[in-house]
Amino acid sequence: MPQSIGIIMNGVSGRMGYRQHLLRSILAIREQGGVLLSDGSRLQVEPMLVGRSETKLQELAERHGLTHYTSNLDEALANPDFPIYSDFLVTKARVAAIRKAIAAGKHIYTEKPTAESFDDALELARLAREAGVKNGVVHDKLYLPGLQKLKRLIDSGFFGRILSVRGEFGYWVFEGDWQAAQRPSWNYRAEDGGGIVSDMFAHWNYVIENLFGRIETVYAKAATHIPTRVDEQGHEYAATADDAAYGIFELEGGAVVQLNSSWAVRVHRKELVEFQVDGTLGSAVVGLFGCEIQPRVATPKPVWNPDLPETHDYLADWQEIPTNDVFENGFKTQWEEFLRHVVEGGPYEYDLLAGARGVRLSEEGLRSSAEGRRIELPPVTL
Repeated sequence: MPQSIGIIMNGVSGRMGYRQHLLRSILAIREQGGVLLSDGSRLQVEPMLVGRSETKLQELAERHGLTHYTSNLDEALANPDFPIYSDFLVTKARVAAIRKAIAAGKHIYTEKPTAESFDDALELARLAREAGVKNGVVHDKLYLPGLQKLKRLIDSGFFGRILSVRGEFGYWVFEGDWQAAQRPSWNYRAEDGGGIVSDMFAHWNYVIENLFGRIETVYAKAATHIPTRVDEQGHEYAATADDAAYGIFELEGGAVVQLNSSWAVRVHRKELVEFQVDGTLGSAVVGLFGCEIQPRVATPKPVWNPDLPETHDYLADWQEIPTNDVFENGFKTQWEEFLRHVVEGGPYEYDLLAGARGVRLSEEGLRSSAEGRRIELPPVTL
């Protein structure tokens, strides 16, 4: 096994590239002495920082004691000591960069969505397969403590037959006038690859298919609730992308998933995302960290009477699942799994084809909204 492996990190000066991938994943792996492999040895990681600004890259490198950085992607891809290419660029720039990396024989690890269109996303999966390079797409939500607790409940048979899933995600993103926005302005411009459908449906696809089953149909309504926003320079601009989406997904096996996603909603729940899963034998309400359950044998018997004030505390009927494990940062955990896949060759299901399915769901969700109809989603194959 190699003692170390070089990783090209493109777009590392951006919010996600820096915080989640460099700081909390790759640098954390370096600090722990590398990734533990199956033979007991450790694989150390050596990042090469890539971006548009040489000055920013130099500052990042000096801050963290790194030696490799460049604003020339071609130069980075030509270096044989860095066999992995990772991409944290804006979606609009991702396809061209990944194509180059595949052509250079690099293994690919990328943020999502992997492309702006399903055709491009599927082409990347085909190119990677033809080139024989290993590839992975970030599936970070699956590693959240709440969803890991949910997965255990599902695997244990706690729910019986799952009937439905209801999800609420979102928060109020300030318009940028009197209060600075929490998200970059390109998120609200369709011409720059923005929109909550493009952003979140890629997440919902892998969460749904890995926990509950393959999505067979989608019906969605996308909306732009806040039509005008103010950018980072204080200039007013038209929001051309959707900031909210309301989706219904029918799954193989009959379960129905309903998910609301919004950057124009004020939070009245314990966490920024919550899922309620209802089954014949029990239910659960799950967030990023928390997980509460209500089994069939402990379900109260509500009686509808709008003429009398409610006296029963329904929230008290739920039981919190304890946190019995130490859950590491999900981005770091998936990085470790991908690195083991690259050097040890084990199976890895979160690949560019999985990423393409997420892009397809976003694309068909927007088409469903535009045409006002339910769209069927046949299985995706290369």
